[in-house]
Amino acid sequence: MSNATAGQLVTKARRGFTLVELMIVVGIIGILAAIAIPNFIRFQAKSKQSEAKTNLRAIFTGQRSRFGERDRYASLIAEVGFAPERGNRYLYDLGPVVGGFGACGSGTLEPRTAPTIVPGSYSGVEADIQRYAGTGYVTANLVAGAGGAGAVTWALSGGSVTPIANGTVGYDLLVCPLCDFAACAIGNVDNDVASDLWYIGSQFSMLAAGGCSEATAAGSQDQPGWAVNAKSDINCQN
Repeated sequence: MSNATAGQLVTKARRGFTLVELMIVVGIIGILAAIAIPNFIRFQAKSKQSEAKTNLRAIFTGQRSRFGERDRYASLIAEVGFAPERGNRYLYDLGPVVGGFGACGSGTLEPRTAPTIVPGSYSGVEADIQRYAGTGYVTANLVAGAGGAGAVTWALSGGSVTPIANGTVGYDLLVCPLCDFAACAIGNVDNDVASDLWYIGSQFSMLAAGGCSEATAAGSQDQPGWAVNAKSDINCQN
């Protein structure tokens, strides 16, 4: 083999990618990332929101057990055995401690801003600021970020003197054992200014579209014990 032929083979062996080839590869990677990353973020957010639904269903189960034993629902989380472990992403509220109804997040909430929990009579728990640092998890900001949620209409069941009004949680002490209850959860899965808001209650409910809500299908109702999604960032994504 001549020296010229050997040099040509070495040159071909050392030949790399052209700029056009590299640009095509980078473009393909960019397209795949643009498709995959939003889907991954959405899937991750959905998995985070399962915490709210699971805990609200636990509250519903505890309330029904309480009703079976005492002929009334509870306004204190200790009465239904609800004690989420530290690191909870969501705020939970059963309503005013004295009964009646109030805005979600306005009850007497167990503070979780310090390493130790202060004993007391609580109608709910705050989101754990020790685990999820940031202003998005502060109670006031969570409540404010839930504004503009879809309107929840609760069907009147039993004989409540005061039906559950839109956007409120609690239960009516005056007419038990025919009373009804509603509880809520507020969280922030992506640390923006908008919060995720869920309700659960003993009545059939209907949720109107708006505020990124999962609107109830026309002509149907959500069952008692169903975690109603009144506002969700996931539903705002295109």
